[in-house]
Amino acid sequence: MGASLRDRVAIVGAGCTPHRQWWDKSGDDLLVEACWEAFEDAGIGPKDIQAAWLGGGITGQTLAHALQLDFIPVTKVDNWCATGGDVIRNAAMAVAGGFYDIVLATGFSKSDSLALRGNIWQGGSSGTWLHGQNVTFAGPAGGTFATFVPRYMHHYGVSYEDAKRGLGAIAVKNYANGALNPKAFLRKAVTMEEYLNAPMLTWPLSLHDTCSMPDGAAALILTTPEIARKLRPDYVLLKGLGMTVGTKQGQLDTGYDWVHFPEAVLAGRQAYEMAGIKTPLKELDLACVHDAFTVVELVIYEDLGWAPRGQGYKYVQEGVFDRVEGELAVNPNGGLKSFGHGGGGSGIHKAYEVYKQLQGKAGERQVKNASLGLSHDQGGYPGTYTVVIDIWGTRD
Repeated sequence: MGASLRDRVAIVGAGCTPHRQWWDKSGDDLLVEACWEAFEDAGIGPKDIQAAWLGGGITGQTLAHALQLDFIPVTKVDNWCATGGDVIRNAAMAVAGGFYDIVLATGFSKSDSLALRGNIWQGGSSGTWLHGQNVTFAGPAGGTFATFVPRYMHHYGVSYEDAKRGLGAIAVKNYANGALNPKAFLRKAVTMEEYLNAPMLTWPLSLHDTCSMPDGAAALILTTPEIARKLRPDYVLLKGLGMTVGTKQGQLDTGYDWVHFPEAVLAGRQAYEMAGIKTPLKELDLACVHDAFTVVELVIYEDLGWAPRGQGYKYVQEGVFDRVEGELAVNPNGGLKSFGHGGGGSGIHKAYEVYKQLQGKAGERQVKNASLGLSHDQGGYPGTYTVVIDIWGTRD
C-alpha cells in the first residue's frame, strides 16, 4: 500500500440527529441539525470549513444550499450502504494529503415512503410492530442475505435451532444497547422468546433480524493533529483505514462459499496493518458494524478475526461481544438494528458513536476504559460489496 494515514487525521467535532420518522423535517433540516452540533462541538463555524463531502442527496449542492457554504468545494459520494464510510475516507485523505486543514464529512437519509423504511415500532413503550411485505429492509435485500444462514448451517454443521439462537443473541444485544441510546430509533428491549416468535419475513430471517430505516443525519469535522490540539484536548485520531470493492466474483464463481465476505477480510487486514493491530479481539475496545441483518454481524465477527470460523454464533451467546462484560463491545449504540440504517449517513453515525465512546461521553451505554474503536461500513448485495473500515484511537 501507499502512504499511511495513521495519526495524520483527527476528529474534533461530531454531530448526529436522533433517528426518527421525521415527517416534519426535510433532508436539509437534518443536515443543518447534525452539522451545527458538530460545529458547536468543535468550537468553530461553517466559515472555517474549507471543503466538504456528502453522502445522500442529488449532488454536493444539497449540502452547500443547506448550510449556505461560501463557494467551497462540496463532493457527493455514493457507494451503496458503504457511502458514509467512503465519505469519511475521502475527507480524511484530503486532510492527510495536505490539501485542506479543516473539512466536513456528513451524510443523511430522508424518505417519506413507508415502503422504503425498515421495521417500525409505533406508539412508544406500549405500541405495536408494523410489518408487512414492503415495510422492512428484508423486502429488497433479505432474500439474498438470507442465503448466508442455511449455507452457514450446512458449511459448519450448525443446527437450525443453534443458528437462530446465535442470531437472536445479536438482535437481543443490539436492542438492549439501543434502549439506552436517546438518539436510537427503536428504543425497546426484546427478549429471546420474542425474537424466536417473531413473524418470518424471508426464511430464516424474521422481523428482528433486519435493520430499521428511519430518517437522520450525522457529521464529522476532520483536521490535522496539529490543529486538533489547539481546538480541544480530547480529539480522536484515525489509526487505520481499509477499503475494498468487489467485482461480482461471488455471483459468478461457483466456489463462492456464502459464509464470508472477502471484501471485509481484505479491508480489515488493511486497517489492522495501518493501525499496528495484531490481536484485534484483545486490542479493540468497541466496534460499530454494519448489521443490516443479524447474519451480517455474525459473519463479520469471523471475517475481522474476533471469532474462529464457524464459532461466531457461540461467541455472541457466551457474551464475548456484550457491552459491559464482554471482551469487545459490538454495536454499543444499538447498531443498525436499533439505532437505524441511515443510508448515506450510517458510516458517519457509527464513527460518531466511536468518537463519543473514546471521549467517555456515551452516557448510559459507555464502554469502560475505551481507547481504541472500529467502525465498519458495508454496501452492496450478496456476491459483491464495498467495505470501508476505520480504526480510531485516543493517543498520538
